[in-house]
Amino acid sequence: MTTDSHPAFIDFEASSLDLIASYPIEVGLCMPDSTLHSWLIAPHVLWQDWSDSAERIHGISRATLEAEGTSVRDVAHHLNELLPEQVFCDAWTFDSFWLHRLFRAAKVRPEFQLESISTLLDTQQVREWSAVRQEVIVELGLPVHRAANDALILHKTWERIRPEDSAPLPSADHSHQA
Repeated sequence: MTTDSHPAFIDFEASSLDLIASYPIEVGLCMPDSTLHSWLIAPHVLWQDWSDSAERIHGISRATLEAEGTSVRDVAHHLNELLPEQVFCDAWTFDSFWLHRLFRAAKVRPEFQLESISTLLDTQQVREWSAVRQEVIVELGLPVHRAANDALILHKTWERIRPEDSAPLPSADHSHQA
């Protein structure tokens, strides 16, 4: 699971950025040991929102989701099986919305808490984050806006920015409930 200095990271791609109608279309994880997992998510019957501009960014069509996506219930179960008590993201407002929408459609409760990456960073690290993230993106040479790649970028940026004697991860007592 998680170690004191190696968190798990999660990222979502979505149908759009509309926080009323959008839904998750892909989720990616980077585990503390750098193992990657990702799933395309088959749209739930009630999920109709679609943005052509979002599709141009992530490159995933609704037809691909319908043909190749994993059911919301199966994705929710995979996340509960794999994730430690806490998982971190870089866009908490959006990611928590999509996580909640996924689990609600699956009728499953998340067994982990979603935290903002900012809870792991001090003021200096917050200032450095964007530049270091950009360096990591260039060095990895991976396309962005694919969930597993973006989760790996979070992991690699964290590895580079954290102090060698980093403090333990914050306790779950101060987490945002997913």
